[in-house]
Amino acid sequence: MPGPALSREAVRGVAARVLGMEAAALAAMAEEPPEGLARAVRLVLDAPGRVVVSGMGKSGHVARKIAATLASTGTPALFLHPGEASHGDLGMVAAGDVCILLSNSGETRELSDLVQYTRRFGIPMIAVTRVAGSTLARQADVALILPDAPEACAIGMAPTTSTTCALALGDAIAVALMEARGFSPEAFHVFHPGGKLGAQFLRVADVMHVGAALPVVGPGTGMGETLVEMSAKGFGVAAVIEEGDRLRGVITDGDLRRNLDGLMDQSAGAVATPDPRVARPDMLLSEALGVMNRHKIGALLVVGEDGRLRGLVHIHDCLRAGVA
Repeated sequence: MPGPALSREAVRGVAARVLGMEAAALAAMAEEPPEGLARAVRLVLDAPGRVVVSGMGKSGHVARKIAATLASTGTPALFLHPGEASHGDLGMVAAGDVCILLSNSGETRELSDLVQYTRRFGIPMIAVTRVAGSTLARQADVALILPDAPEACAIGMAPTTSTTCALALGDAIAVALMEARGFSPEAFHVFHPGGKLGAQFLRVADVMHVGAALPVVGPGTGMGETLVEMSAKGFGVAAVIEEGDRLRGVITDGDLRRNLDGLMDQSAGAVATPDPRVARPDMLLSEALGVMNRHKIGALLVVGEDGRLRGLVHIHDCLRAGVA
């Protein structure tokens, strides 16, 4: 039977108590990080293989998240379910790997086969547990002991404070490894190509139009032929290039309007705006969009350091990529 509903004030009180208890445990761990943390990070840095993270129950959920964070920040990692490990998946753990095993009590029997496997084959093992004298801690090469803080639930049994501390400790390890490796924003993009994170690190070269898709004419090209080229390519502009693909200017819809009188008797070179605003291939796509927005233009020609035309990026390319 469901119990009585809590009032708004009661819910806020529960939230304040839970968050306060968990924050206090995190503050204690920040004040005095687990002994051996530096050695644990060094073990991972020195390992030529992957980090295999495992845990059972709620610790398993935390282990899965730690593995995902490591993998996305430059440390090859995977989550291994301890039950599956005992039924053949121990073969996923190889020489050169490092294991991080999570257990609040340090006595989780489902981890026993993994513990024995690491000891048998000399695979470094890092324990994350609350009990320093537990089997897991005693068997580990490095034992990271969590604060002996009470769980935040009313009965003091549901994993709350302990899982929060384990999760935060995993983040600390991942960030330490990132900084030790000099993990860059560009590398971060490699592992996060989708969504907003990926869009923030896209370069102009990643989306620009190249080759036959470019609207290109020479300085001596007649405006009749130039208009055909502009219409066929559909970007509303034409690049005027000289010998060697060097950019001389750009023709936009505005240039056409300004030269309506006798337009068809002129050449592309005469109508073009010289020294137009351009993008570089390695420019962030968000920066290119900023240039287009500030100057109220719909496209940028992309030019290399040598002045040669490399491509074209349109405002629609930015929007399709999620940069807005």
